[in-house]
Amino acid sequence: MDLDDIAARLGVPVEEIDRVHQLAGDRPSAPVPAKADAPAMLDRLGVRPDDAAEIMAGWPDSDSPLWTPELRWLLDRSIALVRADLGGYDWLSPGPALPRERGLAWRHLYVYAYLALVDVVRGYHRDHGVPDDVSWLTLADLGRNLAIDRRMNREGWPVMQSWLTLHARGGVYELGRLQHHRGVGAIGLHIPDAGPLTPEAIEASLDKARAFFPRHFPDEHYPAFSCASWLLDPQLSEYLPEDSNIVRFQRRFELEPYDETEGPDADVEVLRFVFRTLTTPLDQLPRDTVLQRAIIDHLKAGRHWQWRRGHFPI
Repeated sequence: MDLDDIAARLGVPVEEIDRVHQLAGDRPSAPVPAKADAPAMLDRLGVRPDDAAEIMAGWPDSDSPLWTPELRWLLDRSIALVRADLGGYDWLSPGPALPRERGLAWRHLYVYAYLALVDVVRGYHRDHGVPDDVSWLTLADLGRNLAIDRRMNREGWPVMQSWLTLHARGGVYELGRLQHHRGVGAIGLHIPDAGPLTPEAIEASLDKARAFFPRHFPDEHYPAFSCASWLLDPQLSEYLPEDSNIVRFQRRFELEPYDETEGPDADVEVLRFVFRTLTTPLDQLPRDTVLQRAIIDHLKAGRHWQWRRGHFPI
C-alpha cells in the first residue's frame, strides 16, 4: 500500500507512517497468538475480564471485518519495528496514536502487537536465563496498564503503549516492588501501582536487582540505581511527614540539578499517577490522603511540581 494512502485512511500524519516504514523495513514480524490460546495468555498477563472481553471481540482474525488493510499493515509493521530492537532499552513508540473511538481494532491494535511479541521476548529471557516467573510477572504489566487506562477513560494509553515496548524487548524487569530498567550507566527504577512503597519492600527489590543483573546480564555493569520522577520532587517534603514512605524513598537519592526542560510536565504526571485523570477540575478531585491534598493545594496556589532525577550507588 502507498504510505500516503495508509496515513490518510488511518487519520494520522504521513510522517508517522513513514517512521514505522523506515524502522520496520522488510524485517520479520511475528504472528498474533491463536485466538483459542488467547484467554489463558490474557489471564497470565493480568488482563481483567472486562478488558479481555474487548480484546477477544476485536481479535484480528483473517476474516474479521474490523480489520482493514491499513490496520493490518500497521499491526504487522509495528510488531516488526519492536522486534527489530529486541534487547533494546530506550523508549520506543510502536506507531502513531490512533483514534481509538473508531472501534476495537483501533483501540487495541498495540495490545495485539504486544501479544505477538510475548513469545519473542520470552525467548530472549530464556537465552539470558531469566526465570519464567520473572518473565510473566514483568509482562503482566500489560493488564495493570489496561486497567489504569480504563480508569482514566482512555486518556492514558498513548504513553503506556510506548512504555510497554520496554517489556516486549527485554528492557524492563519487575523484581518485587520495583521495576528495573536496563540502561546506560545505571539501573533505572520505576514504581508501579502495586501497593505501599515501604522501605522494606524497596530494599528487598534492590537486593533482587543486585543479584539479578550480574547473573543474567554479566556483560553489563551498573554502578548505580537511578530514578527520574515527580516522586523525587523535594517540594513534597513540605507537605508529607518525615516518616512517610515517599520521603524515605527520596532520601536514598542524590538529586541532580533541576532542569525544567528535562522530562515530561510534572504537573500532568502527578495528576496521571495520583488521581488517574488529566481532565477533572482540581476542585472535584478527592482529598482523602495527605498526598492528594498536597498535590491539589500546591497547584491551586499557582505552584508547579518538578520532574527530578537522582541516583545512589548499588
